[in-house]
Amino acid sequence: MGFGKIGFGIAPLALICAAMVAHTNGAAAVTAEVARKCQVLTSKAFPPREPGNPAAGSAKGSGPDEQVYFRKCVANGGHMDTLPVKEEK
Repeated sequence: MGFGKIGFGIAPLALICAAMVAHTNGAAAVTAEVARKCQVLTSKAFPPREPGNPAAGSAKGSGPDEQVYFRKCVANGGHMDTLPVKEEK
């Protein structure tokens, strides 16, 4: 096994790695201010079932509902005009 075969095998791997580094997502980082604002809005939209006991869960919606709401808030830059909360029946 010579150096030529090792170099030839590594070249495609190096090209793939370079392409992955060059291909960026372009997503902006969330600022701390937006994250804090969205956390407050999420807490208001999904109040705890028992005040002071976060393990009791939310009185409105579920954990995944809260996560979706928070992600939408962050995507909107911390602006949530309406509170699209799924009501439990």
